[in-house]
Amino acid sequence: MLFDNGRGNFKVYNIKRARQAYLPASTFKICNSLVALQTGVIADTNVVIKWDSIVRPIAAWNHDLNMQQAFRASSVPYFREVARRIGRDTMQHWLDTLKYGNMKISKIDTFWLDNSLKITPDEELGFVKKLYFDQLPFNKRTQELVRSMMLMENTPKYKLAYKTGWGLDGAKQIAWIVGWIEKEGLPSFFCLNFETEDDKMDIPAVRMDILKKISSRKNFFKHHIGRKPGKNPGLFCAAQRSIR
Repeated sequence: MLFDNGRGNFKVYNIKRARQAYLPASTFKICNSLVALQTGVIADTNVVIKWDSIVRPIAAWNHDLNMQQAFRASSVPYFREVARRIGRDTMQHWLDTLKYGNMKISKIDTFWLDNSLKITPDEELGFVKKLYFDQLPFNKRTQELVRSMMLMENTPKYKLAYKTGWGLDGAKQIAWIVGWIEKEGLPSFFCLNFETEDDKMDIPAVRMDILKKISSRKNFFKHHIGRKPGKNPGLFCAAQRSIR
């Protein structure tokens, strides 16, 4: 789904799916970062958490990382430690305050990955829209720091800010990108959500390919950059009329 904030228009595909809830996977790093910075558990985005020396398949995680680096690399170990430092009671308070998805916590350092916490695509869209406009119940500095981590492309023609997510629900792989594109000072908010049982699919490539192609049709990008996915991923996007 794509919400053009300047015109108030939605471009929607599969509104039924927008009202279904899924594990947020690494899109929860947005919320996790906000809570950590607001509470002072992490003082700023330069705070380093030492690598635990466990070698994992993603090489970028196998280093000491600061929050900015961990956010960009989508480091699960870093943000599991962040959640542990926040603690269950504080995290529950903020999930309840934000009304973030179904607000359920299982184990403090896995609840956004193990299908206990779930959120709908339209709730994700509403969450990042509020973040963009400083409308979340965090101070401005906290929201500014998280927005800066989300900014992935900053060109003379547009700014692209987002967080990806990729998790498992049984045999299904759930993929996300949520964020905004800003052109000439005007934002459009998007939420991309799809699923596949094809374990050979290159999820990161497919995910970005879909986002860039849809955005190109709206003239945010001059042309699409990236390789074509091998298979149709079965895109599911949707939107709601009242953004929370």
